[in-house]
Amino acid sequence: MTQQTILYIEDDPGSQVLVQRVLLHAGFHVLLADRALPGIDLAKKHVPDLILVDINLPDLSGREITTRLRADPRLKSVPIVALTAQSQDEDRKKAFVAGVTGYIIKPVDIDKLPDQVKNYLAGQKDQVDASAIESAQQAYNQELVERLESTIRTLETSNQTLRKLDQIKDDFIQLTAHELRTPLTTVYGYSRLVQESAPIQYLMAQDPEVFACLTGLIDSIERLNVVINEIVTVSRIASGRVDLKPGLIRIDQIMGRVVQGYQAVINQRRIQIVYDVQEWPPAFYADGTLLELAINNILGNAIKYTPDGGQVTISAKDTVEKKNRRVQVGITDSGIGIDPHEHERIFDRFYTAGDTQLHSTSKTAFRGGGLGLGLAICRGIVEAHHGKIWVESEGCDEENMPGSTFFIELPAKSKDTKQLPYTP
Repeated sequence: MTQQTILYIEDDPGSQVLVQRVLLHAGFHVLLADRALPGIDLAKKHVPDLILVDINLPDLSGREITTRLRADPRLKSVPIVALTAQSQDEDRKKAFVAGVTGYIIKPVDIDKLPDQVKNYLAGQKDQVDASAIESAQQAYNQELVERLESTIRTLETSNQTLRKLDQIKDDFIQLTAHELRTPLTTVYGYSRLVQESAPIQYLMAQDPEVFACLTGLIDSIERLNVVINEIVTVSRIASGRVDLKPGLIRIDQIMGRVVQGYQAVINQRRIQIVYDVQEWPPAFYADGTLLELAINNILGNAIKYTPDGGQVTISAKDTVEKKNRRVQVGITDSGIGIDPHEHERIFDRFYTAGDTQLHSTSKTAFRGGGLGLGLAICRGIVEAHHGKIWVESEGCDEENMPGSTFFIELPAKSKDTKQLPYTP
């Protein structure tokens, strides 16, 4: 004979242990859940032969659980028995309106419980006075509406609190970035003077230790400058303070400057950059400075996740959408790829794919690190132009290297076209 399964949804540990032991001794297989939502998940997963449910639970009531389970065709005929301390007749009637099969009042009679469960499994259904069903139905409906109202009010209050905290966080990030930028500007300026100083250049050429120290210092200062600029930029994007300055731009010229900026790391890591500007779109109006920043971040991301000796392919073309010209730029790498469930999340602020424990301080080394702001900045810039940005990848595979393709699509605006306000 197949062992029958009983699901017991109860938040009191003592009651859980008692009922479980009694039912196990009677030969049943018992599943336990201490809250409504895990209990609903277990019911859908295992489709038990009978469900015992307490009425008073911390998330949903036993009546609400019953109503939810009865909506599932697989559980529609499964006996659901309320096992509760609520002994008032009105509570019992509302439970039957919700769809329970039986009603057992605590404290549990451990001698009778196994036989009660067997009777419900055999088809027994407790009876309720039909004349009282209508008033019980109204009472249950009112209970659901009041609970829904209470939940909505709680969520609205929590949402307001979260928005305030988010604003405080954004203000703090922006203020901190500006406070750091002030002394960094001075440090950065002096580092440039050091680089251009003839005596310092002579010392660097003569002494490898001096060269290593100054080079490391200057590289670190430049890296810190980039990080702070990223934080300032993303804070402006988050608050909608993106001031576009459109001008006539050529995507091939922008791409040439971006590639040139990565030339040293491209040579060092033997990455092949492939593109042909002959068929690229003609000039159009956009904010060239911000667009260059977005493309720089995407190309840097492609280089970062492409192994040494890999390839990055760049394309650009005109598309027509409802008679409106649009420019589409694609950057395809031969790297590790991106899992489908991360295709949207990678554009969120401070989100980084992969294990942060393996975080590298280099932004250009294979799988190097970063703050998780680069793609968020890209999305903000593209959306400020009323364009769209997305990624296509079969998945993440460090052995087969499926690669990824990032697309930027922008409206090719004319000179007289007014920029619409940006709302993040």
